[in-house]
Amino acid sequence: MCGIVGAIAQRNVAKILLEGLSRLEYRGYDSSGVAINNETGVRAHRAVGKVQALRDKFDAVPLDGKQGIAHTRWATHGKPTEANAHPHFSGDDLALVHNGIIENHAPLRRELKEKGYEFKSETDTEVIVHLIHDALKSEPDFLQAVKNTLKRLEGAFAIAVTLNHENERMIAARKGSPLVVGVGIEENFVASDQLALLHVTDQFIFLEEGDVVEVTRDGVTIFDAQDTVQDRPVHVFNHNVDATDKGEYRHYMMKEIYEQPKVIAACLEGRISETKVLTSCFGVDSSFLKDIENVHIVACGTSYHAGMVAKYWIEDLAGLPCSVEVASEYRYRKVAVPKNTLFLTLSQSGETADTLAALRMAKELGYLTSLAICNVPSSTLVRESALTLLTNAGAEIGVASTKAFTTQLTALLITSIAIASEKGALSAEKEAELVTSMRSLPAHIDEALKQDAAIKKVSDRFANKHNALFLGRGPMFPIALEGSLKLKEISYIHAEAYPAGELKHGPLALVDEDMPIITLVPHNNMLDKLKSNLQEVAARGGELYVFADKDTDLHNEDGVIFTEVPKVDEILEPIVHTIPLQLLSYHVAVVKGTDVDQPRNLAKSVTVE
Repeated sequence: MCGIVGAIAQRNVAKILLEGLSRLEYRGYDSSGVAINNETGVRAHRAVGKVQALRDKFDAVPLDGKQGIAHTRWATHGKPTEANAHPHFSGDDLALVHNGIIENHAPLRRELKEKGYEFKSETDTEVIVHLIHDALKSEPDFLQAVKNTLKRLEGAFAIAVTLNHENERMIAARKGSPLVVGVGIEENFVASDQLALLHVTDQFIFLEEGDVVEVTRDGVTIFDAQDTVQDRPVHVFNHNVDATDKGEYRHYMMKEIYEQPKVIAACLEGRISETKVLTSCFGVDSSFLKDIENVHIVACGTSYHAGMVAKYWIEDLAGLPCSVEVASEYRYRKVAVPKNTLFLTLSQSGETADTLAALRMAKELGYLTSLAICNVPSSTLVRESALTLLTNAGAEIGVASTKAFTTQLTALLITSIAIASEKGALSAEKEAELVTSMRSLPAHIDEALKQDAAIKKVSDRFANKHNALFLGRGPMFPIALEGSLKLKEISYIHAEAYPAGELKHGPLALVDEDMPIITLVPHNNMLDKLKSNLQEVAARGGELYVFADKDTDLHNEDGVIFTEVPKVDEILEPIVHTIPLQLLSYHVAVVKGTDVDQPRNLAKSVTVE
């Protein structure tokens, strides 16, 4: 992985490809490259580091041609080096870019070496391009040679391939990794993300699992997994928001933090009335809600933390058992599925490889139905789930998720209330009370954002810190986990999170004057117990950073740095308390001088295992 762009046109495609790569930089990568076909053959530039390093090579030695492929790489097999950067080549005229992982690359590599192929990289990708080259010896048709090769690959892939003497067509395919076709006038494109192509088209065809596509200047031909020609619909991109513009903000992450009042309002819009959740938001037939007896939530990373919060809501409001699992673990164990269990997945991109694999496995296990909470309506997860609730967060560019997380929480609260109401576990009066609270959520988020300047001052105290401990109780524990993840993602400070009651079972050994302890204090029946936990920290000289509302009777004193959070209905506290932790991680990262939007070693959408 990480990003693919391909173009075939009546004009020079070099600028199209480079701009496409620039638009994919938000996904995270460590190297990049472009291969362009022209009358002299396939010519290429590759570079380690930012796309600007690739642009510098084009400035020094321009390449031009009417067909080409490009890639930003996030290392899986082999270190970030120019030799390992894509595109990869076989012979003088065959070039390929690839997202995903080829699981059987080792035996295929041995086979190809025995046939005399020389490998110039450590990647699994180079195996594919040599296999196609070898297949062309017995099958001269370019398209068929690619199809024959794909049958031999085990794992996940999205590929784009060019053959120089076949300048009238480019071949692309997907299995387990996303790929879209961009439709133009006498020119067509492929990319792993439609954002990469918005400078040349707003019309897209979303390829399905197993599709192979032949792309020419005049059109595209799509073959499904059974090698049958398919007529897939063309979708027009909604241009309401320019997600690639940072506007007044220094980083995308800060822009996206400040967008949260607006996007949470968008998530609520059309889903609640004055007094209740509108169950029609799950689809025309919402009768499945009455039949639910158990809920399984499966997700990764930040989305997993959102699912952990939802477990508290579902069990509290609906009285139903709810389990939450990391997708990469779920898919590799024997799962017991109770009768009438809802399978609920969460993903910002809808392309997370482990979550998709879990969904496909779940379809064979007898779940009641599947529901995806996702931010991307055109994603594979949405297309393959029976039901969908979109978060409406808009494109999120920063690798560290912010608005996608809080809109996931909002969608999960909608879902929890809907299930509880339809199961008869929630009175009409209580539902109306909860809906009234939800309607005020955007205003509360806006109020929380007003602590930005105070939190920025606090962040200076982290300049020389190397470790941090986050504490929370009840549904605040997953928020502590999320705060810990954000801090380590973008500031590279080692951070851990624990339920506050677990302090005395081990973590207390870490507490000293050099260890910042970030604590989320809810205003509920856990307040007094949490205050006792804080005393345990203070007694050992720990440096406490407390986030709470003013009525908790906590304030600045020796060893305690207090930051006020708006007082809200208890059920909204996990969402509102997320905001100061996002701001803290952002400002600490700025103080540390790290790359906020593109932290090292991370990718925005993890499309490999």
